[in-house]
Amino acid sequence: MKTYLNTALGLTLAATCGTAAIAEELTIATVNNGHMITMQRLVPEFLAQNPGVTINWVTLPEGELRSQVTNDIATGEGNYDVMTIGMYEAPIWGERGWLQPLNFGAQYDTADLLPAVRDGLSYDDQLFAAPFYGESSMIMYRRDIIEGAGFRLTDNPSWDQIREIAAAVSDRDNGFYGICLRGKPGWGDNMAIITTIANSYGAQLFNPDWTPAFDSDAWQNAIETYVDLLTNYGPPNSTGNSFNEILALMNSGNCAMWIDATIAASFVTNPDASEFAGDIAFAQSPVAVTSKGANWLWAWALAVPSGSRNSADATAFVEWATSQEYIELVGETFGWGAVPTGTRVSTYNNQQFRNAATFDEAELQAIQSANPVDSTLNPSPYVGVQFASIPEFADIGGIVGQAMTDALAGDISIEEALSRSQEAADAQMRAAGYY
Repeated sequence: MKTYLNTALGLTLAATCGTAAIAEELTIATVNNGHMITMQRLVPEFLAQNPGVTINWVTLPEGELRSQVTNDIATGEGNYDVMTIGMYEAPIWGERGWLQPLNFGAQYDTADLLPAVRDGLSYDDQLFAAPFYGESSMIMYRRDIIEGAGFRLTDNPSWDQIREIAAAVSDRDNGFYGICLRGKPGWGDNMAIITTIANSYGAQLFNPDWTPAFDSDAWQNAIETYVDLLTNYGPPNSTGNSFNEILALMNSGNCAMWIDATIAASFVTNPDASEFAGDIAFAQSPVAVTSKGANWLWAWALAVPSGSRNSADATAFVEWATSQEYIELVGETFGWGAVPTGTRVSTYNNQQFRNAATFDEAELQAIQSANPVDSTLNPSPYVGVQFASIPEFADIGGIVGQAMTDALAGDISIEEALSRSQEAADAQMRAAGYY
């Protein structure tokens, strides 16, 4: 009997191994959210099927994960056999030859993957990362609170309506907040929600000639809305809030509305996690002047770096963890409301899932409505909704995200935040030779 220790979570996983003389250790980097934790609890199933393999987990917050895996693959250090990455990295790294192409057996059924998710993780029609779960964004709200205040929240409300509702139901002195949004800086943190707000106001990241577009009135209007909502109706210290912090606020009954990843739906409707689970309802994301780009598109996916020394076992793990059989294993073990969603057509056709998930139609509608190739009111040169699929975006998005956090904190004005963003993005794009 061999023991495999997950030092990040304090979980001990054991499996009976075969007689292989040398065990292959897979080092797997993952993000610290509920679905990834579930995967770690089920991994003895994989180990039992693959005797001689051991697993070392590296479990990190989103921002740290992105930083570590990006540095590792760019420098060729080879610390990881499986990386958790997303739609931004997969096509760029695949084109550069940093990831191994994923070619699974026929039973994997790649055609069952949702087209938008599959395409976003591919380069030149080759899959380079397999989706563990996919997501868009939508409104999750307390129906009892909002309808009790005389409001009815329908799909695609205006941001003005969101402000009106937040103002009416907020009771900050008693720890109840009209709206919760991400404020923690990062291109995949606060910039995810901020960019979708900006898109809905008619803004974009870059003009058709690749010059940055943060100096527009649309960006000014969007950031004024964002800062106003969180300053007046959001929780204190929002600048430190990311997905997990706001999930905790929702489940403890402290937020009336949360606009974030659709994947959160299974957590906020889990009666074992919150006494308010039965009061949660869903609506499509708010809009201002357009619905284009008002909700993002993303997938957390598993990929095998080209430098992996255990590529065969790493690929086998990715195939197992992203298969239809894995989804069925989660459903049978933890209930169909707990399965990772947003990846496969078969999940949404499964009656057991549909019976368990009150959010299935809203989630699928949001994912299918997000269009990365047409995400802005006016023409833009990039692919992506809440990001631009160019190598330079990670640095630009990080700088802009920090500027927006500074504006939210009141350390600088909104005008200064946008000016800094424009200057920094311009310098990056000039240095990269875009113009």
